[in-house]
Amino acid sequence: MRATANRRAIVPEPPAGTAYDPECRRCPRLAGFLDTVRAAHPAYFCRPVAPFGDPAAALVVVGLAPGMHGANATGRPFTGDYAGVLLYETLHAYGFASQPQATRRDDGLRLAGCRITNAVKCLPPENKPLPAEVRCCNDFLAADLRQVPAGGAILALGRIAHDAALRATGRTRRAFAFAHGARHALDDGIALFDSYHCSRYNTNTRRLTPEMFRTVFDAIAAHLGRAPSARAT
Repeated sequence: MRATANRRAIVPEPPAGTAYDPECRRCPRLAGFLDTVRAAHPAYFCRPVAPFGDPAAALVVVGLAPGMHGANATGRPFTGDYAGVLLYETLHAYGFASQPQATRRDDGLRLAGCRITNAVKCLPPENKPLPAEVRCCNDFLAADLRQVPAGGAILALGRIAHDAALRATGRTRRAFAFAHGARHALDDGIALFDSYHCSRYNTNTRRLTPEMFRTVFDAIAAHLGRAPSARAT
């Protein structure tokens, strides 16, 4: 599934309180790759992708990085690519999203009580950021996660997002091992939840099934004191 691209000159406003630099070129490899992709796809967004959603969100979802023909094209996380299918269907089922599909930035989708961001804000070659690039982008993630309120939740999609969230909150990996379905207690009643990434590969191979994903969201809903929507049952 490929996105309907928007003009890259239109830069969305990030949620209040989050850090975002649409002109960031800190990582030479990523900046150069975006230049190459922009030349091949001039209608694509091809910039760092801002967080999307509720500025007062109790739940922040942390993904890996923008996808080539998804967020990198549309300018909104998990929008227009396969990885967003299960994510937005599940967010809608649990009352966090106004609709179950995300196709383009102006599709009317709204998030309530939820915000989505990425460990790395720019498209990496082969969807594989280098460790140094994850570290370089971490202060943006740290600023975003500082907005999580007491008693809130962070959902890390995959090990890299998990490790980035730990670094952003001042914790070490040794004390908080990644595992699908794991729940890690942080300060102020905030909990970090882990899930396998909802990528095409993981869902096609059934490493991650819709039922497994809903089990994680059941735990998140319970932590936040939210009853699962009837759509999720």
